[in-house]
Amino acid sequence: MENINWYPGHMKKTRELIQDNLKTVDTVIEVIDARIPISSRNPIIDELIKNKRRIIALNKSDLADKLANELWTDYFKSKGYYVVPMNCMTGEGVSQLMRLLNAIQSERNAGSIRKRPLRMMIVGVPNVGKSSLINRLTGKKVARTGNKPGVTRGKQWLNLGENMQLLDTPGILWPKFEDPEVGAKLAFAGSIKDEILDIASLALELIKYLSEFYPDLLKQRYKLDHLGDTALETMEMIAKKRGFIMSQDRIDYERTGRTFMDEYRAGTIGRVTLEIPGNPGLGPKEKNIMKQED
Repeated sequence: MENINWYPGHMKKTRELIQDNLKTVDTVIEVIDARIPISSRNPIIDELIKNKRRIIALNKSDLADKLANELWTDYFKSKGYYVVPMNCMTGEGVSQLMRLLNAIQSERNAGSIRKRPLRMMIVGVPNVGKSSLINRLTGKKVARTGNKPGVTRGKQWLNLGENMQLLDTPGILWPKFEDPEVGAKLAFAGSIKDEILDIASLALELIKYLSEFYPDLLKQRYKLDHLGDTALETMEMIAKKRGFIMSQDRIDYERTGRTFMDEYRAGTIGRVTLEIPGNPGLGPKEKNIMKQED
């Protein structure tokens, strides 16, 4: 795939917002996508946050490979971060996160007569689940959510109770993906608007990856006895199974691609992780390091 350039004006404003407000917060909660834990971490955020206390919310962990979740949890802990695997849509992991925040609050105010509020900032690239997490933490729908990137528009301070305050920020992507694989993986996960992508080509790239690392998931989901010799052949087999055929027996690649991407993002194909610690490429170093789910 070609490089994807995606940097609307509000991304620049978000960077400035983070810079301006970072000194007022005690802790940063960085929400990342468990399926692409490195590609969904904007390096600009590292540059801005530096040594500020950080919690990694490993969101969508229910959609990611279980073994990979364990590897990533250990990896981020080794970097000195707190890590909480989560499913922000269902609330799984929220109680663990609140226990952690309460412990940080108690440690921060130990020995102080005046109990200061714990102030936090939540950051992440678009569509990783920041708004869903905020709604879970506050217990009400105070942040807009959606399955498309760019829903959150501006900053908002929110009271969590327990003498805690949280600053939400819009998602921030970087100006240009120097590594086209990073752009591809963000596109797979839905962090880049589908409107600027060739959805059929995107699906073809993902089918190529799954054919190599998760072939059984593809065969089980689409009831295939075998995969094609190429990703394109497998895509056409999926189209025929689903009846996505136009006049004169032409394959509807657009519909096939959109359906495939929707099913991957919803987790109906199965639990898939696209990268593991120590390997920047599109997949694990060894095929057998990822445990395929039945």
